[in-house]
Amino acid sequence: MQLYVHDQVASLTRPIRELRGFERVTLAPGETRTVRFRLAASALAFYDREKKLRVEPGEFDVMVGGSSVQVQTARLEVVAR
Repeated sequence: MQLYVHDQVASLTRPIRELRGFERVTLAPGETRTVRFRLAASALAFYDREKKLRVEPGEFDVMVGGSSVQVQTARLEVVAR
């Protein structure tokens, strides 16, 4: 399983899919398994123009799937404190 994030509106251009987690899972035919990922704030962070690591408020797509093209997507919002 692979976990990707995408910042919808960032102050700098960011990749469409940033790999932020993966887990190798082997299944027998018909077998299912739950895979859990912890999404830390650092997974949403990037270095700004001043080379400071930051997380900007806004909407992020979180994508999970067996490959980068076969994903399910959920959207989350980061708000400023």
